[in-house]
Amino acid sequence: MKKYRFLSLLLAGFVALSLTVPAHALEDPQPRAAAVIIVDGDNQEVLYDFHAHERRYPASITKIMTSLVVLDAVDQGTISLDTVVTASAQSVDLPWDSSTAGIKAGEQLTILDLLYCDLLPSGNEACNILSEAVAGTSAQFVALMNAKARELGMNDTQFMNPHGLHDPEHYTTAYDIYLMARAAMENETFRAIVRSPSHNLPATNLQPERTIYSSNGLLSSFYAIGYTYGKAIGIKTGYTGEAGRCLASAAVDELGRTFYCVVLGTEDTVEENGRHYWSFSESKRLLEWAFDNFRRTVLLNQDTENVLREVAVTLSDEADYVLAQPVGEIQATMPSDFDPKQVELDVDLPESIEAPVTAGDKLGTVTLRYNNTIYGTLDMVAVDSVARSDFLYTIQQIRFYWDQWWVKTLAAAGAALILTLVVLVTVVLPRRKARRRYSRAGGGRRTGSNYRGRR
Repeated sequence: MKKYRFLSLLLAGFVALSLTVPAHALEDPQPRAAAVIIVDGDNQEVLYDFHAHERRYPASITKIMTSLVVLDAVDQGTISLDTVVTASAQSVDLPWDSSTAGIKAGEQLTILDLLYCDLLPSGNEACNILSEAVAGTSAQFVALMNAKARELGMNDTQFMNPHGLHDPEHYTTAYDIYLMARAAMENETFRAIVRSPSHNLPATNLQPERTIYSSNGLLSSFYAIGYTYGKAIGIKTGYTGEAGRCLASAAVDELGRTFYCVVLGTEDTVEENGRHYWSFSESKRLLEWAFDNFRRTVLLNQDTENVLREVAVTLSDEADYVLAQPVGEIQATMPSDFDPKQVELDVDLPESIEAPVTAGDKLGTVTLRYNNTIYGTLDMVAVDSVARSDFLYTIQQIRFYWDQWWVKTLAAAGAALILTLVVLVTVVLPRRKARRRYSRAGGGRRTGSNYRGRR
């Protein structure tokens, strides 16, 4: 097994290239918001969390769920994107300061155009119209929204309406919004809508052709100038006095990575050159911070330093141990201050195994921890094959046979029987024969006379 020791020393001399990341400390971005979450959407890994599980009001970010439920109905065949819906008087009856797409009572639009009205200018009446088209009433539609939330694992979310106008019992969290946004972005129609800066609504029975614009300043300058972000691909704004300014956004960088960012509870400020929308500037800054400071990293594979282990092998006359190595790899999106020296490997292997061993046989597992977080577990497999010695195996089987309780019991019984026979043959039977001979020879004190009287 000298070749195994050489291989172990050779691999120990190399550090996996995937672990070579910058060593400088990663500073907290200190977001100007009440709650924030940044997530690697490709791998569902949270990169940054600031009060992400704190319940807050989502305002019009609610409309992501409204659209998701409508698109589910489309997928199920309940309605189609081409279905024409007539706006009811009730659906367009909104508070005076409500965001609107300008739809009139009695106006007819397709489901697709209503989704654009819902997601781009954040039309509250569009949500009401869609809810009635899918479920009959807004109340029944909200039940579908909450059921969908449970399905997505949004355990800290409750919806009370389809548009997000303030209700004290209408709440969610930054983390739950991410779950909702990621699920919605898996739908091709939703993805196309939310990355559109504008949309041309065709003429209807009540209005001529018109253009609607996205309220997302990362995509359009129609509502807020100076915040556009070339990497942005959506998603949805939100604002009420109680919720503050909110934004769920997603972006793709030059490496093709998709990161999500949710900021809740930002407050606008008035500056010399106009109003500053921190929801946009912070989202852009935080996404760039994440793209700059996180990289996909191979944390563990068969070439990782100090991961090879020796496992003793019995019943072989050609090797007394076999090397075990991990199969596969563990990857994670790690920050720039990732320190490979702080990685902990919890290796679970037996002290010894019996030959034969075939290369690739699973011998145990290795679990990787970093900063008290488990990043994954890999199987540890044999590097080479080790043949079994027939002689050693035969000896083992003999020992194993004689170690069985029933064999010991039978052996003890047999020994007792033999001992009994020996005693019987060598002691008992000879004595009996001797007594019989003695009796026949007239031995002892008895005589043949029957006289009892006096002589």
